[in-house]
Amino acid sequence: MTLDDPRQYRLGVLYVAISALAWSTSGLFIRTITTDLMTMLFWRGLVSGSCVLMLFFYMERGAAITILKRMRAPSFMAMFFSAVSMISGIGSMYYTSVADAMVIYATVPFVTAGVAYLWIGEKATRATLIASAVAICGVLVMLADSGGESGGLLGKGLAVIMTLSVAALATVMRKYRGVPMLPAMAGSAWLCSLMTFSFAAPLSVSASDMGLIVVFGIVQNAFGLILYTAGSRRVPAADASLLTSLEVPLTPLWVWLILGETPSAATMIGGPIVLAALFGHIFHEVRRDRTVVVAS
Repeated sequence: MTLDDPRQYRLGVLYVAISALAWSTSGLFIRTITTDLMTMLFWRGLVSGSCVLMLFFYMERGAAITILKRMRAPSFMAMFFSAVSMISGIGSMYYTSVADAMVIYATVPFVTAGVAYLWIGEKATRATLIASAVAICGVLVMLADSGGESGGLLGKGLAVIMTLSVAALATVMRKYRGVPMLPAMAGSAWLCSLMTFSFAAPLSVSASDMGLIVVFGIVQNAFGLILYTAGSRRVPAADASLLTSLEVPLTPLWVWLILGETPSAATMIGGPIVLAALFGHIFHEVRRDRTVVVAS
């Protein structure tokens, strides 16, 4: 299978696009589930971690145990940063508006460039630096509004932590490309459950909430991750980044259309600035990737 196979490319685009659609439902689940945050995180981690690990054993079969035995420090770093991103990401949408959290999260590519430079010495391109400056301006506009339910500093602070942890995870995966993704992500989901267990009340969940949490863990997290893993092998990295970035505008869109959650005025101003920087940067990378392919 090669990246220039049209059929495989179209299949990869479909997989990655559906994974972004699955991930974009997070806000709906968070707003609909009535149990407390820590209990939600505990059960969601158990469900999604188990689903991902079962798929890993199905895909690898006899080689699964060998792969698990070869997991070293980079895999455990990936688990830790992923678990932190899960807790802070869901927490950010729990304590502030979904739009606020997702706009801050949209700066991940630029924060990753900074973390990668400081950690592994990877220099960012001029286009990335320009887009980063524009995105930061948009976030600063948002952070200027700290009042009201949708402008809670706690939620925005958690969104910043989510962004930093995802950037650290991306840098680990970039530096140690041999890290097995599926077992690392399954382990991170279970680590999320372990980290929240002391603050959770697992037996207090109602039947309706438990059903929603199970669907949350399977559809939004496990299903999205599985499809992304399959699709990202079939398309160039820049194309995959563009497709997964659809999660950023779609997540608050569903909450607005279905639940009527309206973004704050500051987010309505700062959000488009960040999204313009994000999609402008990714389109530039896709165009550059296409040029390299044609030239080769």
